[in-house]
Amino acid sequence: MARNALKVNAFEMLRRPGTVKSIRIDVDPTFLDVDDSRVVPGSEVEIDLICESLSDGIVVKGLVGASFHGECRRCLKPLVGRIDADVNELYQVTVTDPDAFPIEGDQIDLGPMVRETVLLELPDAPLCTIDCAGLCATCGRDLNEGDCSCPRDDVDPRWSVLDALRDRLPE
Repeated sequence: MARNALKVNAFEMLRRPGTVKSIRIDVDPTFLDVDDSRVVPGSEVEIDLICESLSDGIVVKGLVGASFHGECRRCLKPLVGRIDADVNELYQVTVTDPDAFPIEGDQIDLGPMVRETVLLELPDAPLCTIDCAGLCATCGRDLNEGDCSCPRDDVDPRWSVLDALRDRLPE
């Protein structure tokens, strides 16, 4: 069902440049072959696109959204987030643009484009908040909940040579 819903009849659209078709559908990620542990199980990929025919192809614009989950890269707390990606792609019968998708069999298959968009937009190393303090490198305490009693050595000894050079420079 969902696979066919992501195929658009390009033959009729290409016969009349300027033809517009709207597509609004929610699809299970497995129909798109999105096999990524970051996608929230049981969630759907939301697709809201406008297809507009040109004289030499079809432009597809809109939004692709999905929910993801993972761990914060600094404090390791579980988190859930959302991606909302803008889409602006070109489909052509005779592919002249290296970034264009092919029109095959008088149809455009939006599935590969949606799959690619989702996989590229999923964060590799998400943050729970932009100012997450992370974990103490010594004791492992979550510094978002407060400071720990570990001694702080604010200066990394590997930078000492550069610090000495900076001290010799005029202000």
